[in-house]
Amino acid sequence: MEQVSTNAEVRLTVSQCFRTLTTSTDSTDIISALKTLLSHLDGGPEGTTTAAQQAEFRRAHYTRTLQLLVSNLQADWLHSFTAAQRSELWDSLFLRGPPDQALLVLMDGIGELRPSTNLDHLVSITEKFLQNHCLAELLWSYCLQATPSDSPQLRETLLGRISALPDLTANKLHLNNRPVFLPQQYYPLLATEMLTALERTCQALRDGTDCSLTFVAQTLGKVCIQGHSGLVLAVVAPQLSVCTRSDMVWQRVCWKLMENVPQRWMESVLTGLVQAVSGPDALGRIIGNLVLTNKKAQFVITHKLLLLQYKYETRVLRIVLGYLAADKDRRPFLVQVLRSICQAWANPSAVKHTPLEQQLYVSKTLLLSVSLLKDSELQELRSELLHCMLGGMQSHLDSSVVRIRHMGMVVGECLSSRMDGSGTQLKFEYDQDEETRELLSLMTPITCDEAEPEPVNRANSLQETNETMPSTENTSSQNKSAPQSSKTDADSDLDSDDELTPYDMSGDQEMSQASPPRYLRDCLEILRSSEDGVRVELSLRVAESLVRRNAFAAREISVQMSKVLLHMEDKYNIIGFLGLRQATMVALTVTDCIPVTQYLTTEFYSLNYSLRQRLDILEVLTIAAQELSKPITDKRDPSIGPAATSELNTYPGDNPVHWQQVVEKRIQSKTKHFSKGATKPPAKATPNRYAPVAGHFFFPLLRNYDKPQVTFDLLGSDHLVLGRLIHTLGLFMHLAVNAPIAAQMGCALLDFVWAVRYHVDQMVRRGVLFAVCSVFLSMPSQNLLVDLSDQLFETRAWLAGE
Repeated sequence: MEQVSTNAEVRLTVSQCFRTLTTSTDSTDIISALKTLLSHLDGGPEGTTTAAQQAEFRRAHYTRTLQLLVSNLQADWLHSFTAAQRSELWDSLFLRGPPDQALLVLMDGIGELRPSTNLDHLVSITEKFLQNHCLAELLWSYCLQATPSDSPQLRETLLGRISALPDLTANKLHLNNRPVFLPQQYYPLLATEMLTALERTCQALRDGTDCSLTFVAQTLGKVCIQGHSGLVLAVVAPQLSVCTRSDMVWQRVCWKLMENVPQRWMESVLTGLVQAVSGPDALGRIIGNLVLTNKKAQFVITHKLLLLQYKYETRVLRIVLGYLAADKDRRPFLVQVLRSICQAWANPSAVKHTPLEQQLYVSKTLLLSVSLLKDSELQELRSELLHCMLGGMQSHLDSSVVRIRHMGMVVGECLSSRMDGSGTQLKFEYDQDEETRELLSLMTPITCDEAEPEPVNRANSLQETNETMPSTENTSSQNKSAPQSSKTDADSDLDSDDELTPYDMSGDQEMSQASPPRYLRDCLEILRSSEDGVRVELSLRVAESLVRRNAFAAREISVQMSKVLLHMEDKYNIIGFLGLRQATMVALTVTDCIPVTQYLTTEFYSLNYSLRQRLDILEVLTIAAQELSKPITDKRDPSIGPAATSELNTYPGDNPVHWQQVVEKRIQSKTKHFSKGATKPPAKATPNRYAPVAGHFFFPLLRNYDKPQVTFDLLGSDHLVLGRLIHTLGLFMHLAVNAPIAAQMGCALLDFVWAVRYHVDQMVRRGVLFAVCSVFLSMPSQNLLVDLSDQLFETRAWLAGE
C-alpha cells in the first residue's frame, strides 16, 4: 500500500511539473519545476525526496522527462536562461540520471532533429556526457544487475547506440562533427570506461558483492565486430595483461568477460586480442583455458588463424602457438595443430595452387610448432614428421618457383635437425636471404613476454589531474600578475587618471540577450510558436537571407514557412513588418517555386481569409514572377572595378597614377570622335526561370473565380480584389512573352476578362485593358490570327467604343 501511494505521489508531482513546463511563461515557476525534477534524481539540497520516490522517478518518469525537455528546446523560457542556469537546471537532468536512458534520449534527439541550434545544444550535452565519464557509470550500472531487468530489444538498441555513436553523429553532423565523436578519440575513451567498470567489478567482488559482466562483454564484442577492435584492444589488452600478472581476481574477471562474449562476435574479439597482447603468457592470463570450453574460440585459435588466414605477422603465430603450448591442458591442441599443418605443408596440390604468401605462412607455423614440442611428443610424432618432411620436400623441390624450392630446403633442414640432433642431418646449398634467415630463426623459441607497462590506477590519476589543473592555473596567473604589477608600479608616476577624458556613452544602446537564429528551422519554430517579441523580430529580419543562403533547407520547409508567414500578424509592432514578411515569402516562392505557388494559388480561393491576405498572395506571386523573369546577374556594381577600388583606397599623399595614363587621358580629351563602337560587352544570355513555371502562376488563379463564397465574392462586391487579380494575370501574361505556353495563357486570359469588360468599377476596366494589351503584345502573331480570329473584331470594336 505504501508503494502504491509513493508511486501516485511521484506521478502527480511529475505531471504538475510537466504542465508548468509546457504552459507557464513565468520563469520562477519554470525554475521551480526544474528544481523539483532534479530533486527526484539526487534528493535535492535538503533531502526533500525519499529514496523510494527517487527510484520510482528513475524507473517510470525519467525518460519521459528528458523527452519533454528535448521537445521544448525551442521554448522561450529556455532561451531566457543564462549559461549557468541552463547548465545547472537543464543539462544536469541529462547528466545526473540513469545514463542508459539519457544516452538513448540524446541519440534519438540527434537523429530526429535537423541542423539547428537545438541540434547543437543536444550535441553539446552528449559531449559533456562522454567527458563526465557517464559511459563508465552506464557499464557499471549493468554490472550490478545480476539478472537483466530490461528487454532484449532495449539492450540491443543501447548496444547499437554505444558501439556506433561515431557513425551516427558523423552521418548527422557531417563536417560539423565534434572531435570527441571521432573514432580515434571515442573508442579509446570507451575502452578506458570499460576498464573502469572492470576495476569496480574487481573491488566489488573483493567486498563480497555479486556482479555480471554480460553487458560489458557484449559491448566489447559489438565494437570489435564493427571493425574497431584495434582502437579498443590497444588500450584494454596492455592494461589487462598488467593487472592479471599477480592478481587472481583480475584473472577470474577477464576469464568471465571472455566467456560472456557472444558466439557471433567471438572471432573478432580473439583476432584483435592476439594482435594486441605482448606475448603468449599475457594471452593465457586474459582468456585462460577458453579453447577448452568454447568451440568457437577453439576453431579460431587452432584452425582459422593458422590454416585459413595468412595475413598475420610472425609475432601473432608465436603468441597463438605459445599460448597452446603453455598449459598441459592445452598441449593436445598443439599436437592437433601440428598434424593439420603437416598435412597442409606436404600436400602437392596445395603447393601448386595456393598463393606463395600462404605457403610461407604455413611453413612458419610448422617450424614454430615443431620448436615447441617436448622430446616425448617429438618421439610420438616422429613417423608423421618424417613422412611430412619427405613428401613435402619432394613437392617443394619439384616446383619451378625458386622461393618455393628454398622454402622446402629450409624446412627440411630444420625438421631433420630437430628429429635427429646428433645424427646425420640434411644440408642444402642455397643463397640465404631475409626470408630464409627468418625461417631458420623460428626454431629458437622465445620464452618471455615483451616489456609491459606498469598498472595505472585510473581513478587516482583522474583525481590528480583535476587537482593539479587549478594549481597550475593559479601558478600561471601569479607568474603573469607579478610582472604586470611591477610594470604598473613603474608607470604609476607617469600616467594620471585625472587627465583621461570620459568616453561619450550617450548614444549606446542596450544589447539584447536574444540572438538571431542561424538555422532556417530555428527561424520557423520561433515564428510559429515563440511569444517573445524580440526573438520574433530578429527571426523575421534574418528569414529572407537564411532562405536565399540555404536553398536546400528552404525547399524542405518552404510550404510550412509560407503558411506561417501568410497567417502571421503584427502582434509586436515590428518596424517594416509587411515588407519583411513579403520579402521572405517572395524568397520562398523563388527558391521552391512549384510547391509554394501551388499552395498560394490554392489558398487564394479558400475560406476564412481576409481581403488583405488575398491581396498579399497576389503581391507575392507578382514580385516572385518578376524576379524569376529577370536574368541572374552579379549584384556587385560593375562600375566599381579594380581601378575604382584602388582609387577609393588611396590616401591624399599618394599618387598612384602612372604617367602613361595621364598622357592617354590628355590625348583623349583633345581628340574628337564622330562615332564610337560598343563600349560595353554584350549581355550574356541566361535562361528564363519564369517560362517553365508560368503555368503554375497563371492557370490556378482562373480555377474558381466564378464560385462565390461566404467571405469572398470575386464577381460581386469584392471589386478591389478582382481588379488586382486581372492586373496580376496581365502581368503574368506580359512576363511569359516568348514562352511556349504563352498562346494558351493568352486564350484563357482573353476569355476571362471578356466577361467583365463592362464592369462598373473603373479599376476593373483598367485591369481588363491592361490584360488585353498584354495578350496582344505577348502572343505570337501567327497564334493571334489562328486562335483569336473571332475575338479580334469584337476586341477592336470594344477598344474603339472605349
